[in-house]
Amino acid sequence: MRSKNSNLTNHSALNDRTVRHEIWQRFEGNEWDAFDQLPASIRRRLNEHVYDAWSVNALILWKHYKRIYGRTPRAERALIKYLDYCERLEREAFSERYTAQCGSPYPHDAAGVTVLRTPENKQQAA
Repeated sequence: MRSKNSNLTNHSALNDRTVRHEIWQRFEGNEWDAFDQLPASIRRRLNEHVYDAWSVNALILWKHYKRIYGRTPRAERALIKYLDYCERLEREAFSERYTAQCGSPYPHDAAGVTVLRTPENKQQAA
């Protein structure tokens, strides 16, 4: 969901001082209603997303994957894989911006750490 000019949320009104508005298009809507319409596995993944995963956008993507695969575990896995990909793109963009602004590597990259996730066997239904 690359940035376009329609249906964007006013990011200056939010407490978001990142480059996300330059990367993604954020669709407007009720974030809680959208979150509640997602399958439990997707809700868990959104809760673990490094940045705010924007539930309305995730619901739009979920509807797309349901059209392709039906409401199946395969569709859920495909969306989770795509959300992971988007998260990696965001980390790369933030890392590049941080390095350009500060002249040193992004601390998480310099430390060689990974994203902290809940172990699979300890996850509860969202």
